[in-house]
Amino acid sequence: MSNIIKIKRGLDIKLAGAPEKESEDLPLASSYGIKPTDFPGITPKVVSKVDTKVKAGTPLFYDKYNPEVVFTSPVSGKVSAIHRGERRRILEFVIEPDGNNEFETFVKDKPENLDRETIKENILKSGCWPFIRQRPFNITAKPEVVPRDIFITTFDSAPLTADFNFIVKDDFSAFQTGVNALLKLTDGDVYLGIKAGDSSNPFINTANVKKYEFSGPHPAGNAGIQINKIKPVNKGDVVWTLNAADVIIIGRLFETGTFNPLRVIALSGSEVKHPKYFRTLLGTKVSEVLKDRLKDNGKKKRIISGNVLSGVKISEKEYIGFYDTTVTVIPEGDKPEFFGWAKPGFGKFSISRTFFSWLNPDKEFVLDTNIHGGERPFIVTGEMEKVFPMDIYPMQLLKAIIIKDLDLMEELGIYEVAEEDFALCEVINTSKIEIQRIVREGFEFAIKELG
Repeated sequence: MSNIIKIKRGLDIKLAGAPEKESEDLPLASSYGIKPTDFPGITPKVVSKVDTKVKAGTPLFYDKYNPEVVFTSPVSGKVSAIHRGERRRILEFVIEPDGNNEFETFVKDKPENLDRETIKENILKSGCWPFIRQRPFNITAKPEVVPRDIFITTFDSAPLTADFNFIVKDDFSAFQTGVNALLKLTDGDVYLGIKAGDSSNPFINTANVKKYEFSGPHPAGNAGIQINKIKPVNKGDVVWTLNAADVIIIGRLFETGTFNPLRVIALSGSEVKHPKYFRTLLGTKVSEVLKDRLKDNGKKKRIISGNVLSGVKISEKEYIGFYDTTVTVIPEGDKPEFFGWAKPGFGKFSISRTFFSWLNPDKEFVLDTNIHGGERPFIVTGEMEKVFPMDIYPMQLLKAIIIKDLDLMEELGIYEVAEEDFALCEVINTSKIEIQRIVREGFEFAIKELG
């Protein structure tokens, strides 16, 4: 029997365009991309240069400061391009598939039969290690560290995101195998965060883990919130986090002996004709997912790799992010609204009763990206605390980051949080400040200061 934790502070934003529970297999894409920018703190060193032939699982690059952490190709083919930005910073590796479906081979065995070092080496060499992230600072886990505990979240409570229950329904065996492998990597426990209130939830049947059910509004599905409510991170602690979709890929490694990053991606949003799921490979070109599937209504569209709260804006020529299981398409907010504040606002979302839309609490909104105003100084309103369920003062922590006071940052909880935990604060913040960017800058400053 799992424990039930109720999250009281937070906010559910009901948006039109949730994906239907049906899936479609996509054909092999014209190209796939792996972006070093998806991995904060990583300094990439090239292994496979342009025109190098690769198999699924062949290293593309590794981390300069942790050479054992390699990032591998999701498909067999050749490296067709390495795109660089300012100061020759590597932005992405592009792989052109050859259709041969060739794989590098790794250890194939039940994790129960393997020791810790063998399991760790298998995950590292295959390219599955980057799926494991650590707190503090929400970065790729350090292989030399044995984590206090490992936390796996099995649901995403952000708007229009993929349903992990649907994703895992045909891959539960691989999920359990992945859990069994992770058990060998910690001296502590593996905790599973499960969405409460669904008796058919497949994750209830997971063995060898400590299960906690979470109810309440977003961000109940965030790993950081679940860690905070189960067993908080203190100074000196290191814990690892994963989501259920990534655990499946790790489990598939041990079941097949290959790196097979098959993803089930949710295409959602009000600008999609028929929102649903697609089976494809990690790093697929987003145009292959969007092809003939967007509404032809003349509206300019925002394509987001990830969810609307913490995802990244991309173009159709770019690639789905390494950790993302959702592609969201909503209207671009490029037109200012004249005297919008003076209108009754039946179709506008508000957390207060500013607009009459509160009379219809079940309404699904079609929202664009307009932020309705420019950046201004922080105003002490207490609004952030209403949607931030940790026992942390969010505005005070942000101010400590801005003034670069590391001691104060530590006292206010910098080790417990990730950028996504502040996404709702950013949405409802009257100051229009990019809060998630400030949090990441705080992590980078702390890492530099602490060495």
